[in-house]
Amino acid sequence: MRPALRPLLTVLAAAAAGFALAGQAPAQTPAPIPDFQSKNVSWTAINSDFTPVPGSPSPVTFDRAHPFFRNDQARDNGGQATYRVPDAANPNLKPWVAEELKKQRDKVLAGEIGQTPRWSCKPGGVPGFSLFVVEPVYIVQGPKKVVLIYQGNQETRHIYLNVPHSQNPKPSWYGESVGWYEGNELVVDTIGLSPKAVIDNYQTPHTDQLHVVERYRVVEDGKALEVNLTVDDPGAFNAPWKAKQRYSRTEQGPLPEVKCSENNDDFFDLKGFVGSPTADKPDF
Repeated sequence: MRPALRPLLTVLAAAAAGFALAGQAPAQTPAPIPDFQSKNVSWTAINSDFTPVPGSPSPVTFDRAHPFFRNDQARDNGGQATYRVPDAANPNLKPWVAEELKKQRDKVLAGEIGQTPRWSCKPGGVPGFSLFVVEPVYIVQGPKKVVLIYQGNQETRHIYLNVPHSQNPKPSWYGESVGWYEGNELVVDTIGLSPKAVIDNYQTPHTDQLHVVERYRVVEDGKALEVNLTVDDPGAFNAPWKAKQRYSRTEQGPLPEVKCSENNDDFFDLKGFVGSPTADKPDF
């Protein structure tokens, strides 16, 4: 090849490469990750019971013959707050679950308090974590993990991003949660949940087959957080069911230290009161 032709061929090769690149589709810009944590934001749950979803079997709620009223609802209605009497006739319950709820119903009607996990400073489990009210939940987002921290007793859930579930996760109060982002939602898939935890504030039990999927998204121009839940346990329910929870946005600053067990005592001699878990030996 003559030396004079080399610069020309170099220019032609560069031009051809440029045309090839121009013919390729432009690189896709990743969708922005939804932001649940900026500016000291925390989220306070609105409902202490799950909100049913039309077209789905209903979550357990109160017996219609014995309506449940929280303190704030009783004040608004000029009535008396009540304890939860579970509806054991929910048609989606397996017989053994209905029997357990009948026992709980009889205890409350006999004068015992309607015990909830929070009253005994126990972990809420999943999906029960979504029913922790009064104090807010803080969400910490990292590249490999999202952490949900309920201010009361610093109850903490760890959600590992973009990884598969373990083959045989050891059952625990909050199970094994893996998650990923889909558009403007954080999707959380949880298995490995210990039957020590209950489903809700009615003491609804479950088996180790429990599988919960949650979808978190910010709504109302950032003023609220909505969680859509799908709960599946073929050992406890006849069919999977769906529910919702909503959180209001709060900006109260850094997470304070709040210990449940330091203030958890039976000051009024309540029948059926269950205190905080205690260790039978020291850890050190």
